[in-house]
Amino acid sequence: MTRSVWLKADDSVGDWETRKRRITAGLEAGVDWVLVDEGDVDRVRDLGDVRVAAFRTDADVHVMDAESDDSVSSEADAYFVGKESEGDGTIDLPNDFSGSADLTALRRSDDRVQGAYVRILSKEYERFAEEAAHEADHTVVVGEDWTIIPLENLIARIGDETELIAGVTSAEEAKTAFETLEQGADSVLLDSDDPDEIRRTCEVRDAAEREHLDLQWAEVTAVERTGMADRVCVDTGSLMEHDEGMLVGSMSRGLFFVHAETAESPYVASRPFRVNAGAVHAYVRAPDGGTRYLAELQSGDEVQVVDSEGNTREAIVGRCKIEKRPMFRVQARVETGEGEDRIETLLQNAETIKVHTREGRKAVTDLEAGDEVLVYYEDTARHFGEAVEESIIEK
Repeated sequence: MTRSVWLKADDSVGDWETRKRRITAGLEAGVDWVLVDEGDVDRVRDLGDVRVAAFRTDADVHVMDAESDDSVSSEADAYFVGKESEGDGTIDLPNDFSGSADLTALRRSDDRVQGAYVRILSKEYERFAEEAAHEADHTVVVGEDWTIIPLENLIARIGDETELIAGVTSAEEAKTAFETLEQGADSVLLDSDDPDEIRRTCEVRDAAEREHLDLQWAEVTAVERTGMADRVCVDTGSLMEHDEGMLVGSMSRGLFFVHAETAESPYVASRPFRVNAGAVHAYVRAPDGGTRYLAELQSGDEVQVVDSEGNTREAIVGRCKIEKRPMFRVQARVETGEGEDRIETLLQNAETIKVHTREGRKAVTDLEAGDEVLVYYEDTARHFGEAVEESIIEK
């Protein structure tokens, strides 16, 4: 499931300058969508590159005419109804609403409408949200009191029919929304002016997206000097922590945890953005669970950063440095569900390259047979980086 953060910035949050500050903070934090009134679509486009959703009004919206020099309003990426109608309680629902009431405001004969906005004011509005979800690609539900939002019911009943977007006012509420019933809401609509709260909500989204890996120990069976090879340093656009690195290896089923160069050394300065990852043929794990060859990485690609506990995040490749260097072949034995398996990789013969052992970080130059190193193992074959159900022999 791909999570997203929507930022509420319609006229209910203040004048344009107030809305502009909120939207700018959202762009800097990395929100996915901004929800505004229809008349603000162009203003948001001028501020930055983000998907724009708009509350639909009765005013016509025109697409830019390529043959005309006239400046006209551009289309939003999605249109919503529900504001100033049944959705927000402006038009009251009958107390005995049972799903048969007229949903005219959410069923306009306009194929530009993709979203429904519903405030949960009572049990009737919960049922109303269910009805609206049948018509909408995106359904926003906002509770007046967070503690009584019937989010569990809505996830269970309409989660597969629409993108369910829970209205929240803080990162803490966003975390709860993403975790409800384990599955969680697809997205959140944040109503906050606080730049720190907006940033933290985006961080909650990112954390919800990331996978956790079950790393295990493998016993080193051989460390041998080899000849020269083309070695790849992966330099990311992010600083890595002391316990972080990447998963690399000669065999896609078994990847070694190699630390980032965060440690100080008497030989070279630390490079906390770098992992000296091995030879060009080796695999590195990507955020989508696939693998990439080190040789094919280039600036702008994403790689997966992992810590020694198996927590992951994504990082952007800034550059890759490929140079001829002397190498070690590191071989290890890993316990599997069907016995044991052999995995290996090539790492540069240098004191600054460190793997994670039972005793902590250890330079590959000090690694010996019998040491236990941290690896990620999955008994599957891969074709172009994707897991496949076939027999492939790697040796």
